[in-house]
Amino acid sequence: MKKLKIAVAQFQPKNGYKDYNLSVIEELTAKAKSAGAEVISFHELSITAYTFLKDLNRKEVVKLAEKIPDGESTQKLIQIAKKYDMVVLAGLVEIKNNQLFNTYICVDKSGLIAKYSKIHPFISKYFSPGNEYVTFDIKGWKCGILICYDNNVVENVRATSLLGAEIIFAPHVTMCTPSSMPGRGFVDDALWQKRELDPVPLRMEFDGPKGRQWLMRWLPSRAYDNGVYYVFTNPVGYDGDQLKNGNSMILDPYGDVLTEIKSFDDEIATAIITEDKLKLSGGYRYKNARKPALYKDIIGADHKSKTKPVWMENQKKD
Repeated sequence: MKKLKIAVAQFQPKNGYKDYNLSVIEELTAKAKSAGAEVISFHELSITAYTFLKDLNRKEVVKLAEKIPDGESTQKLIQIAKKYDMVVLAGLVEIKNNQLFNTYICVDKSGLIAKYSKIHPFISKYFSPGNEYVTFDIKGWKCGILICYDNNVVENVRATSLLGAEIIFAPHVTMCTPSSMPGRGFVDDALWQKRELDPVPLRMEFDGPKGRQWLMRWLPSRAYDNGVYYVFTNPVGYDGDQLKNGNSMILDPYGDVLTEIKSFDDEIATAIITEDKLKLSGGYRYKNARKPALYKDIIGADHKSKTKPVWMENQKKD
């Protein structure tokens, strides 16, 4: 039976310090290799950090951007993959034809396997949206990528699944921000500063409606409804000026959590996935039961996309 051992990671990135962030990526890749993993996934824009980009002008974002696959960060990631004989997935700012993208790449010892650009970017007005889905092979498994907000639009997940994805990698920088929903908001810095002396209040915030509780409203359903494995990653600690709760996890096609990081530190967690659950899942049956003739014109009707989270509504405009 086909199986694969995957690691998810979480770490606290440094804004714009690509060398440092890549050093942590290498450290956690080595740890995943020692744990027997064959694949490791990191969070959205893990090579550059994410939230601080909201305050940068175009020239500053361009300075962080690189070409793929010839840029230094992609080449360093390939070196890491080769050194540890691992498949590594991580995110960076891409520049292509003078356009900037929030891009996530998959590499192994032979080079670039796949890249995907976020369809619904919002952290920087200088990012162009991606315009296509991607599927690719990792050790006999068909995989797809959807970055952060892309996963909140259910059509993206179904489309990626219908293209054959058995595993969806879902790199995020999310949670612990204000929302129109009750209970959401930023987490008090004082709790983070006291995390070693008194970890319980911080864990309650991270696991409550500001964090994990919100995530579990929808993430299991993406895996369950589509009968796919979901590989969710998220930073822990500060990303820019916002605290993030980590909780990187792997869910199976039943929507159950196979493994999850419950630490405030840079860390990994691993799980073995098996192919038997793919066809045993409800999502597999539901996809076979579809009648697209009934709703293809409804779903495919013209619509103007709007992507702006509540917490960014009050951001300064220039």
